[in-house]
Amino acid sequence: MLAKQLVILANSNKHGNRCVAGKCLSTGQWIRPVSTIGGGALSLNQIRCRNPHGLFPATNLQRVIVGLDCHAPLVNQPENHLIAANSEWQQNFKINAIQLPQLLDNPISLWGEGNSVSYAAIQQNKIRINQSLFLVQTKSLSFYTSDHGKPRAIFSYKNVSYDLPVSDPNYSAIVRDKRDLKGILCISLGEDFNGSCYKLVASIY
Repeated sequence: MLAKQLVILANSNKHGNRCVAGKCLSTGQWIRPVSTIGGGALSLNQIRCRNPHGLFPATNLQRVIVGLDCHAPLVNQPENHLIAANSEWQQNFKINAIQLPQLLDNPISLWGEGNSVSYAAIQQNKIRINQSLFLVQTKSLSFYTSDHGKPRAIFSYKNVSYDLPVSDPNYSAIVRDKRDLKGILCISLGEDFNGSCYKLVASIY
């Protein structure tokens, strides 16, 4: 087993479970703990971490020591690591939101324009995904609810406009409380769905 200390930057909804990801504090690299080699989501029990008060589900901005079994990259999600069985996560305090700019990524684009990437193009190496998670500073951030009742975010990054679904479980509270946001988003490239990997807003800051 390999223990890594991550700052949790994404903890989003995925098929009734959670997709958790963070940056390793020693290397600055993204790590997405998964439950299966195929990139399975984590249950709330699997993301519980221990602090002096007991066991609680991990939350964004926490520093957490995670037990990992092995690297389990997918062509569309190279950061995936299989969690170690029966390994208890340990909380090691929390970072302040004012520290987020130190963790920002600076990609040329969010895997091109549009809201998805062709999975076939990724498989055929026509599009190479070196990183499926970005923490980015955006502009003109706003939210709305689609005709299907799903939350979405509109924003611009490097003069390109995006309109993406939101999977942050805190979305309702953020909108309801009219929180003062920094416009920092964690954007994730999702799994293959009907031939496309969709871009998702996994966390809002």
